[in-house]
Amino acid sequence: GVAGRKKFTTSGGGAAAQEPVKEEETAEEHEVEVELNSILKKSPIIIFSKSYCPHSKRAKNILLNKYDINPAPFVVELDQHEIGARLQARLADITGRKTVPNVLVNGKSIGGGDDVAALDDSQTLIDTIKDMVGKRVEISKRPVEENTEKGLR
Repeated sequence: GVAGRKKFTTSGGGAAAQEPVKEEETAEEHEVEVELNSILKKSPIIIFSKSYCPHSKRAKNILLNKYDINPAPFVVELDQHEIGARLQARLADITGRKTVPNVLVNGKSIGGGDDVAALDDSQTLIDTIKDMVGKRVEISKRPVEENTEKGLR
């Protein structure tokens, strides 16, 4: 790996010889940034998920069904997203969290499925979200009957 890092391996070419490779990387990184920014604009709460992941299902069930949140959380299924793997890698860099679900409130991670469930169990999910987004989000717990009718427990 070290040899690749030396910029002055070719005489005369120097750092310039490395340029094209670097630009390509930057274009890819740029694509990830642009996509991530457009996702983050969709809602103050974003759930990065994988469609087959049970922990993701749990977080989505709590945030989408157990609570009434307005604007509604936006779900990104990384396994179905064109650059999902790169988005997940970028999220790991930003949030320190490599796994899904990764729930972002105002661009900051509040954790994954277990974390969301723990906040819900301790009745602190609403306060946590309100503290992070202020008045931009209306959030309330749905009446329990409504959940059981839909077969969601």
